[in-house]
Amino acid sequence: MFFQLRPFLNSLEIIPLAWCLLFGPFMFSPYSVARIGSDVKDRDPLRVLIITGGHDFERTPFFAMFQAMPGIQWTEAVQPRANDLYTLDEARKYDVIVLYDFVQEITETQKQNLVRLLKEEGKGLVGLHHCIGDYQDWPEFRRILGGRYYLSKRREEGIEYQLGEFLHDQRFTVQIALPTHPVTWELKDFEIDDETYKGFYVNPGVTELLRVDHPKSGPVIGWAHHYGKARVVYIQLGHGFTAYANASYRHLLQNAIYWAGGRKR
Repeated sequence: MFFQLRPFLNSLEIIPLAWCLLFGPFMFSPYSVARIGSDVKDRDPLRVLIITGGHDFERTPFFAMFQAMPGIQWTEAVQPRANDLYTLDEARKYDVIVLYDFVQEITETQKQNLVRLLKEEGKGLVGLHHCIGDYQDWPEFRRILGGRYYLSKRREEGIEYQLGEFLHDQRFTVQIALPTHPVTWELKDFEIDDETYKGFYVNPGVTELLRVDHPKSGPVIGWAHHYGKARVVYIQLGHGFTAYANASYRHLLQNAIYWAGGRKR
């Protein structure tokens, strides 16, 4: 549930038989680094920093998505300590940041580091699902990600924004708004079972990639834009197992990571 927060706990999970059958080939320690596909041995892997924390999620099927991606090498960092990894020294260790966290705490120094890393250094950024609710008291983050889900009615930079809405277990069609974009490469409209968000704000000027026609969803649920030198993608999808197991969602996420990292698939 979007608002059920608790301290992030590392614990063993009991994995249902269905998960084992689906993800069996990719089972691994949650903190391991993914193997590199044999078809990309002739070039360096794309190094991905996956930031989690502040929100429960199904760890094994979530990380199985990244484990299955050829040419991807990933590590996990858990908030709040993950905010310390935006320094230039730490940033040499990764090419793309994937945000799957749900946090509010960030220091002024950490803000400055992240802005510099994106605007000046051009580090790629992919935001997933609940990270659109991050850093409610930091207006710049809305410009970084390209939108915001407001957790309460609030006034930001002179404008009133309303509390967003969410609804679990919805089946809907994701429409590919821009099939020619590298993030939507080889994708057609697809069905998915996932959580919907409604009432969130989308910055004008972003490139719309995904749309939904559903009474409990905002019309635009995926976009891309540039923040300084950085390529940024946000995908609202990704609440749980049914999304992680969706082949089109996996393909979309892989495309997004490659594009944000300046690579061609």
